[in-house]
Amino acid sequence: MSNVLATPPASAEQAAAHFAARLRFETDVSDVHADLEARVDGLVVVDARGAAAWQRGHLPGAVHLPTAEIPARATQVVPIGGTVVITYCWGPGCNGATRAALAFATLGYRVKEMLGGYEYWVREGFPIGTPDGIHRRPVDDLTAVGISCDC
Repeated sequence: MSNVLATPPASAEQAAAHFAARLRFETDVSDVHADLEARVDGLVVVDARGAAAWQRGHLPGAVHLPTAEIPARATQVVPIGGTVVITYCWGPGCNGATRAALAFATLGYRVKEMLGGYEYWVREGFPIGTPDGIHRRPVDDLTAVGISCDC
């Protein structure tokens, strides 16, 4: 008996709908980095972590808005018209970015969650902002080998 096939796979049509939907809700650190480097208009990256985590390091250009503060402060910090919000938290073991995305969506924002969060941003060697300036950590060869996967 196959563990993989114990639950039959979806039809091709169902799979296409599922994966298309996921791409409407999620993005990854490489795509966010590329868009930030290209200065794509209409994107606001939101760090949903607390103050201590933000001080330790964050994506350069990100807005700091902890999840619990989104309902009260979002419209003061992030323009709602025409903006796409990209939320992130610590990493794949944390659902803080999901909760933040839900909070923004509830307020009427278009939103995507950045998969991998701050952890994978750092592990891929992308720049991080700290009170001391912009830094980069070495690329983690378990998550990125220093070349694009060209996916």
